[in-house]
Amino acid sequence: MSRILPTIVGAQFCCTSLWFAGNAVAPEMAARLHQGPAFVATLTSAVQLGFIAGTLTFALLALADRFSPSRVFFLSAVLAALCNLGLVLPGLPVGGLLACRVLTGFFLAGIYPVGMKIAADYYEAGLGRSLGWLVGALVLGTAFPHLLRSLGGTLPGQAVAWATSALALLGGAAMLRLVPDGPYRRTGQRPAFTAFLAGFREPAFRAAALGYFGHMWELYTFWAFVPVVLAAFNARHPEAALPGPLLSFAIIGGGSLACVGAGLLAPRLGPARVGGGALLLSGACCLASPLVLGGGSGAALGAFLGFWGLVVVADSPMFSTLVARHAPAPTRGAALTIVTCLGFALTIASVQLTSWLAPRLPPNLLLLPLAIGPALGLWALRGRTAGKTL
Repeated sequence: MSRILPTIVGAQFCCTSLWFAGNAVAPEMAARLHQGPAFVATLTSAVQLGFIAGTLTFALLALADRFSPSRVFFLSAVLAALCNLGLVLPGLPVGGLLACRVLTGFFLAGIYPVGMKIAADYYEAGLGRSLGWLVGALVLGTAFPHLLRSLGGTLPGQAVAWATSALALLGGAAMLRLVPDGPYRRTGQRPAFTAFLAGFREPAFRAAALGYFGHMWELYTFWAFVPVVLAAFNARHPEAALPGPLLSFAIIGGGSLACVGAGLLAPRLGPARVGGGALLLSGACCLASPLVLGGGSGAALGAFLGFWGLVVVADSPMFSTLVARHAPAPTRGAALTIVTCLGFALTIASVQLTSWLAPRLPPNLLLLPLAIGPALGLWALRGRTAGKTL
């Protein structure tokens, strides 16, 4: 039993490294394919679109409830790793590349929410702490391609795709080999076409889901545009020469520490209080961003984005804990997957809106619209953090 959580966390890190593998090499791919600055947003949205389609498919068929979730995780990891190698196929046109990113996202739906389902099947008590580690692994895995890319000339861009695909295969094999079905797993018998609606009738589930949706509006757009913000700063202040890929890894990956810390605080303060506090701080960062992004200090920008990178994701395991806790037990996997699906649908709207606004807004105002998400989440949690509902 002592190996279960480390294995789940390690597998989640390995497999979610596929998520931003394309973003880490987007500038050179854009140049090779003669694409404009919006190509980063297009790549991000392609993965998110595939993830949404995948989560709908996995949830409506209740795959993680009807079949062994570890097997579902393994098969998804293998297929996602293969699709990820579209990044290195010679002569692949833009449409083919985007199709590969969509398929990578589709099979990531069998990794991230299914990993949460596996953790919930093992850790009915202390779920917030467990999901803190699990989401922390997701964050670090998401940031990892930027670390690989920061190695620069010592590591070709194609190596990012090969390395992340190899990691995904390793993570899937570890989950299959070392993590059998959990003691709290309840097998679903039929496709759960109404799993989300059944849970959404409950006020506690509804509040947790809406909080998660507000968090997601902000999170992936922040992650996607951190390299853009750093590159824009370097363009305005070339003497600063900020190391964009390495800073992107540190800013995004640092959030893994916040996820673990939030998981440790959750048993004492409650996941709703911890999540609400993080959401409040990230909303404050959204509102303060015009002041910092318009400044001329690279150190101030790095410190601000580093802090924002911590609080922007610290609430993620808390909302996932609340959704898992209040979802109907027989359809927990489907409910987690559908809520995740809807959250990621919001990320496409947010990413595309921010990409559309980029050439139309002063650079210091680019991230201000992200405040919509924390405002929605805090509204959903109003009056509940001190009560018994959550």
